[in-house]
Amino acid sequence: MTLEEFILAHRDDDIAKLLLSAKKFPGIDVSLAVNTIESRRKLRKKVPEWYTETGLSLPSPLSAEQCSSTATAAYKAALVQRIASTMGRPRLADLTGGLGVDTVAFSKICDKVLYNDMSETLVEAAKRNFALLGADNVRFSCRALEKGALEDILDGFRPDVIFLDPARRDSAARKVFRLEDCSPDITVLCDELLAAARYVLVKISPMADVSVICHTLQNISEIHIVETAGECKELLVLLDREHPSADSPLITAVSLPAATAAPHHSFSFRREEETTSAPCLMTDSDFAALARRPAGGAGPLLFEPGRALAKSGAFNLISSRSGLKKLDVNTHLYVGEEIPEELTGLGKTFTILGTAPLSRQSMKDFGRMYPRAEVSARNIPMTSVLLRGRLGCASGGNTHIFGVSVASQKHLIAAESH
Repeated sequence: MTLEEFILAHRDDDIAKLLLSAKKFPGIDVSLAVNTIESRRKLRKKVPEWYTETGLSLPSPLSAEQCSSTATAAYKAALVQRIASTMGRPRLADLTGGLGVDTVAFSKICDKVLYNDMSETLVEAAKRNFALLGADNVRFSCRALEKGALEDILDGFRPDVIFLDPARRDSAARKVFRLEDCSPDITVLCDELLAAARYVLVKISPMADVSVICHTLQNISEIHIVETAGECKELLVLLDREHPSADSPLITAVSLPAATAAPHHSFSFRREEETTSAPCLMTDSDFAALARRPAGGAGPLLFEPGRALAKSGAFNLISSRSGLKKLDVNTHLYVGEEIPEELTGLGKTFTILGTAPLSRQSMKDFGRMYPRAEVSARNIPMTSVLLRGRLGCASGGNTHIFGVSVASQKHLIAAESH
């Protein structure tokens, strides 16, 4: 039995038991087989085209866990294709290749690609895998990316774009998100990287603070905050050596659909647009009008920004561009008769069912009216867990109860999700 046949035969087995019974399978590298089985399980939904290719070498479950999905890799490749459109098919250097999902996506739109990783095991796996996946325009390098090493890694390769995804774990395998704590440290490499290529695309932790990034790095032309399946998955920073550091970057919040062929949704702005924008705030009389609307009528609608849009910080622009009324300065929920197309797919939309001033009695009443509901506390001195306890409702169903501040008053809003 070959290793590939063994992996397929045991793909649904308990991997801990499989490791303990390794002596039963002489001639099989059971440790590698278990790593591959575990990696394939992680790739099944995230990168299905890799999962179906049974001959791939997948030696590192951690790399499989950390790699890009098909959707996010395709988005990065489209971004590279757009910024390098005047160059024809660009040349790209992926300096932290890892499992190589991004590299393969880049190879489809690039003339030549350089894959580099400091792990010999991953480099050898990439050579085998890329051949099986048809990525035949890739050159390989195995070198740690550190200050002064770039020239040797490139070895004459002249990229138009450099991509890197610094490791976000420290020496104790703990997760980190500050740029200076990642490996390699992009803050000390920027000058060297921008000297080698006009464009440098960096994937950093989605936990990183956008404002801190803007103050830490130079020549940032674009920042992309990418959300899939309701989670903020990637924060992409594009450096352009021809972009003046004094000019603010274009920030784009992106929501990617499950199907890569479907169009994505995005909201773009520059930072000064947000800081100079004045939201349309809801007044006490506006909110009172919601409570007086007849039951059973259509609308009004409530919009809750998704993870990417919320992380972008465009809290004023959501209101000023769309005409939606923001509940309060620090209550980032918006109300209107319809949600504009620009916000479609970038958050959740609800139909408001009812409102009431927040009190012990109203919480009891809402709990009886909506025994199953999701619960969120926004800008009130109470956690969502505590509010759920006061309401006494169970999780589930299409109803969502918000505890909110509106014009400095506390209210409950019951809404039905679309």
